[in-house]
Amino acid sequence: MSVHNSSNIKRITTHIMQEMKTRGEKISMLTAYDFSMAGIIDAAGIDIILVGDSASNVMAGHETTLPITLDQMIYHATSVVRAVSRAFVVVDIPFGSYQGNSSEALRSAIRIMKESGAHGIKVEGGAEIKESVVRILSAGVPVMGHLGLTPQSIYKFGTYTVRAKEEEEANKLIEDAKLLEACGCFAIVLEKIPASLAKIVAETVSIPVIGIGAGPDVDGQVLVVHDMLGINQEFKPRFLRQYANLQEIMTKAVQDYISDVKSKDFPTKEESY
Repeated sequence: MSVHNSSNIKRITTHIMQEMKTRGEKISMLTAYDFSMAGIIDAAGIDIILVGDSASNVMAGHETTLPITLDQMIYHATSVVRAVSRAFVVVDIPFGSYQGNSSEALRSAIRIMKESGAHGIKVEGGAEIKESVVRILSAGVPVMGHLGLTPQSIYKFGTYTVRAKEEEEANKLIEDAKLLEACGCFAIVLEKIPASLAKIVAETVSIPVIGIGAGPDVDGQVLVVHDMLGINQEFKPRFLRQYANLQEIMTKAVQDYISDVKSKDFPTKEESY
């Protein structure tokens, strides 16, 4: 409905996201990890770009998000920020750079903000990382929370299945969401939880709630861009809608190029100096 008015906004801010929730306009969010992709997504009119630690999987080929370092996240974030003129850029603080030590958490957040020019950071967890969240927020850095399936805790869960199906975990998730709001987080991502629970959370807290595999009754949606564009064909969870099959298009382009080189069709006289 208001893709048109949104595009007149110079820069998406936490305040604008809050207004979007209030008036019922859904917030669109995608990941990006490099300059070229971020430029395309930003120009298309996305509201939030997440420089996700999913770069560990899709850019570096690791099995989990755990190996990626703070320096590597800053490198990706810097590349993205250079391309963006409208979207709000959020950066994941990677595993091991904020849990258990709020001074280290603050140092990590400040490095990301200073060195990349991003607009906010994202951390996974609730009550157990409260001290880090409060410390980062007290330095004036906007914080986005992340509850439900928290991929950095994969070895604790042992599986990527849906979280918070049991009442105890569901109640903790609602309490954690309230806690993150009370601390001052500007938004929360809910990953892979029952849609009914996500709806309760979105209605309970006044800050925007962005879902990934959390049903339609939240304030916005996020997907990993490589999954959504079909560059990566291996990962096909139920919550993923694939909007293109770029793997097929890119493969054909590369094969056509190879055959033109082999058959001496490329370059032609017109393509030579």
